[in-house]
Amino acid sequence: METTEKKLFLLDAYALIYRAFFAMSKNPRLNSKGVNTSAVMGFLNSLYEILQKEKPSHIGVAFDVAGTAQRQAEYSEYKANREKMPDDLRDAIPYIIRLIEGFNIPVYGVEGYEADDVIGTLAKKAEQQGFTTYMMTPDKDFGQLVTDKILLYKPAKFGEPAQVWGPKEVCERYGIKEPKQLIDILGLWGDASDNIPGIPGIGEKTAAILVGKYGSVENLIAHADELKGKQKENVINFAEQGLMSKSLATINLEVPVKFDEEELRAKEPDVPALMALFEELEFRTFAKRFLEDYKGKQGVDSPLPTAQRGESESPLPPLKGGQIPTGEYDLFHQGDNGGLLEFSDKDSAKTVSHDYKLVENDSDIKALVDLLSKQKQFVFDSETTNIDVYSAELVGLSFAIKAHEAWYLSMPAEHEACQKKLELLRPLFENESILKIGQNLKYDISMLAQYGISVKGPLFDTMLAHYLLEPEQRHNMDYLAEVYLNYLTIPIEDLIGKGRMQKTMREVPVELVKEYAAEDADITLQLYEKLLPLLKENGVEKLFYEIEMPLVPVLSRMEANGVRIDTENLQQISDAFGVEIHKIEEEIYKAAGMPFNIASPKQLGEVLFEKLHIDEKAKKTKTGQYATGEDVLQKLSHKHPIIQMILDYRSFTKLKSTYLDALPALVNPKDGLIHTSYNQAVTATGRLSSNNPNLQNIPVRTEKGREIRRAFVPRSPEYTLLAADYSQIELRIIAHLSQDPAMVNDFNLGHDIHAATAAKVFHVPMDQVTKEQRSRAKAVNFGIIYGMSAFGLAERMELSRSEAADIIKKYFEEYAGIKEYMNRSIALARERGYAETILGRRRYLRDINGANSVVRGFAERNAINAPIQGSSADMIKIAMIGIHEELERLKMQSKMILQVHDELVFDAHLDELDTLKAIVQDKMVNALPLSVPVLVEMNTGANWLEAH
Repeated sequence: METTEKKLFLLDAYALIYRAFFAMSKNPRLNSKGVNTSAVMGFLNSLYEILQKEKPSHIGVAFDVAGTAQRQAEYSEYKANREKMPDDLRDAIPYIIRLIEGFNIPVYGVEGYEADDVIGTLAKKAEQQGFTTYMMTPDKDFGQLVTDKILLYKPAKFGEPAQVWGPKEVCERYGIKEPKQLIDILGLWGDASDNIPGIPGIGEKTAAILVGKYGSVENLIAHADELKGKQKENVINFAEQGLMSKSLATINLEVPVKFDEEELRAKEPDVPALMALFEELEFRTFAKRFLEDYKGKQGVDSPLPTAQRGESESPLPPLKGGQIPTGEYDLFHQGDNGGLLEFSDKDSAKTVSHDYKLVENDSDIKALVDLLSKQKQFVFDSETTNIDVYSAELVGLSFAIKAHEAWYLSMPAEHEACQKKLELLRPLFENESILKIGQNLKYDISMLAQYGISVKGPLFDTMLAHYLLEPEQRHNMDYLAEVYLNYLTIPIEDLIGKGRMQKTMREVPVELVKEYAAEDADITLQLYEKLLPLLKENGVEKLFYEIEMPLVPVLSRMEANGVRIDTENLQQISDAFGVEIHKIEEEIYKAAGMPFNIASPKQLGEVLFEKLHIDEKAKKTKTGQYATGEDVLQKLSHKHPIIQMILDYRSFTKLKSTYLDALPALVNPKDGLIHTSYNQAVTATGRLSSNNPNLQNIPVRTEKGREIRRAFVPRSPEYTLLAADYSQIELRIIAHLSQDPAMVNDFNLGHDIHAATAAKVFHVPMDQVTKEQRSRAKAVNFGIIYGMSAFGLAERMELSRSEAADIIKKYFEEYAGIKEYMNRSIALARERGYAETILGRRRYLRDINGANSVVRGFAERNAINAPIQGSSADMIKIAMIGIHEELERLKMQSKMILQVHDELVFDAHLDELDTLKAIVQDKMVNALPLSVPVLVEMNTGANWLEAH
């Protein structure tokens, strides 16, 4: 890592660690032992990025250490509002220390001083020694230290590159003449994160203006008589607080810490120590990258233990393609054997014994079919030319019945020849007594269906098994192989490449495809053996075998059925939207007094808040731009007509680009239909999602959004569209779960639940409930189960905080059983570590007992909501399975074509309409018996809008 430039990086440890942890708090990274490794991985990525890209000549990491800091002595409330460190984060710190030590980086911390002070002192000492120092932190306070030789390095986030701020950037960001004036801005403005009070009534913008005019807090106080009104009063009355705040915000540059150039010099990492740590944390993909980066740079003295493919006890990372070292090694290099890792001493490398056979001629296929037909179960997997079932061609099939053994059957490119070979396999796939195992089986089933081959009998999908076991984790085979088998699979990119140079699998030599495809079948079998007992241990067997697996062929058929859209109608709507967008643009320019780029948040913010002065308290984002998100604009819509124009403009342009212009391009040229893809293993609640295109996000709350549904039409004149929708199903489920007498009674009597709620909360007869009262009651009914607070209700309904709090208080007085359910759900989740649906679908809530109130609150809301949303998801899945089976049994021509949360849409053959309605009504109402009536609303129409 030697460089001639003296380039020092100083990392603010806790700032980076907290940032990494909370960035992934909604979807934390957990290993197979349940350890939350988000903070470690986030810190590692930040550290490794600068080591590889910035190549510092010197580097150090600073931590806050125990002991009363000088600032607490000065002001006891300093940082008093900081939450206690989350337990998961506290557990991560020792790993991060080991990580830093593994990279041979010195750690600094001085009792009584914060990391800011340590970094500031070291940076100043380094500057005197001719170093260029980069202070790596997301903390804005460090801007006060910036000079030409001391720079602020803000780490990359959310796909944006890292930013380096020098004096110019700091001064432009805060509107000051020199970086050290940032201390004066913080003295006036304060800092909520550190509980620095500042002077009341002075925000960032005002602070910058005042510092620009007076130069410092001291000079401002001296000229307070020049100010006016409340500002003058606050500066005089809170002068001492302002000076104290400036002192608290000032980074101490006199910390007793030694600057040792040699100690800080960047060194080569301790590869064995880091590899052991990566294995312990299960960072196997990173470990592979790390080895490739450091191959040949450092010897490893300790011998590597022998291991068998699939074992997880080894302290070393799994090697791609099953290569396991058995002796000492010193050099790694990338081989030319399909990307397998090899060693300089090739005699010390052994491949795990496996037997992957290539099957090509008909006699071998028949022999394989004969063998597989005698088994109770087998794994199969398909290789195709691309991932879109409806345009892809089958390249080959792989099979496995025993670990480390597999067959790959290569298929000819010519369709008829391929079909002929598949006919030899038909009896095998249609044998209803054999269990078929696969990873993402819906894809393979759908692919075979394109060739007229049905896959019958029981199914086991390893992806869906893991989804039930760990709904919030990843479920792809590469990840599962790493976690459960300690094995890195051959990446598809090793065969087909990526980007513009990407090939299809058809163009790859068959021997390489054989190794890749057979490995897929082999690994899937091993995953099946690992996951099968876990389903029972975790109480989700019934859910797996009675809902998720039977749903696979249902979704496959729905996707194949497709839905027809009227492209001419879509074009007409798109043209009308285009005219409307142009009209709104002109109105916006007129209201603004100038043309500008409406889609530019920067230009929009300047127009709204600097030219039109719509909100003097307008907030800025961390990038220095005004916040102009929809939630911000909605709150300001009453302040100026231009706001609603902008909201309308955004709505029209989004609908036009996302649906009106995009949907026609997704029509399959072979049959003229759109084939969406339903995802079973994406949402943590159990709900289905769809993509390519996402037909579940077509808006229905606005008139313009609903217009898009008008373009969804029956497949032919012999059909009409039938839409069946559960009515208020989540409220009915909460009534069932809570057994609240008032809500159960309202549903049993067939009352309008929102009017009934309004009557109770506002103490008026039900027939005298106003539209506004019903609307507020509806917001509470749906909001409560999503954890809505008084603040949230006030925002949504434009009420005062006290009015909203009073409504919620009255709600819980009338529906005491709902409150009891909520408390009980949280208590159960705290005890078990998860929430579950009526049928036992689990959502793990690992932060439910955490010390951090924000993270814990999120888990508590999920404890209340997950059983409701999840039970609703289970309910419609059961209904879909039942309806599909009846349509098959009666050999009906009607087709189920769409599922959108609580709604099912059918292409109903006109001759079968009454029969179909009866089937749908029966299966939806009786899918999951509740203690309140289940209501299904059904309508037909010439398009989806009419039917809905």
